[in-house]
Amino acid sequence: MNALKIILLCVGAAVSYGVAHDLITAHLCVAYFTIGPPRIFATESPALLALGWGVVATWWVGALLGIALAIAATRGPRVVRSAGSLVGPIAKLLAWMGGVALTAGVIGYALARNGAVILVGPLASEVPSDRHVAFLANVWAHTASYGMAFVGGILLVRRVWRSRGEPLA
Repeated sequence: MNALKIILLCVGAAVSYGVAHDLITAHLCVAYFTIGPPRIFATESPALLALGWGVVATWWVGALLGIALAIAATRGPRVVRSAGSLVGPIAKLLAWMGGVALTAGVIGYALARNGAVILVGPLASEVPSDRHVAFLANVWAHTASYGMAFVGGILLVRRVWRSRGEPLA
């Protein structure tokens, strides 16, 4: 039961983060959600797009992290970590993800505004030209967020495993 709680905690945390992240980025550039990915939500509402994509794009990340954390926290002959003991470390990971995403978004915005990075290919003509900079800022923010989730998730799983001490005799 503890393992299931850990998985559900991670899915809930990931989805909450995804919706919050997408509320910001959808308000910056709706085209990122309507032109970039496949169109699965028939709306231009930033709030509805954030809600929809915040769930669709993150639940599986939370599930993968949850499964890995559940194994690291509960399996084997070591002291078991409860789901409650992981709330703080997961919150820290989400805070790092948000900080890295914000930093990357600002860098992407500055680079795009100065012409150092540009949209190419079909997106360059599909995204309105006055939205290119905001679109690229979103690309940088989302890419950084997923990258930090991947790296930070691996580090968190390792940390949780090690926190359980030596195998019990």
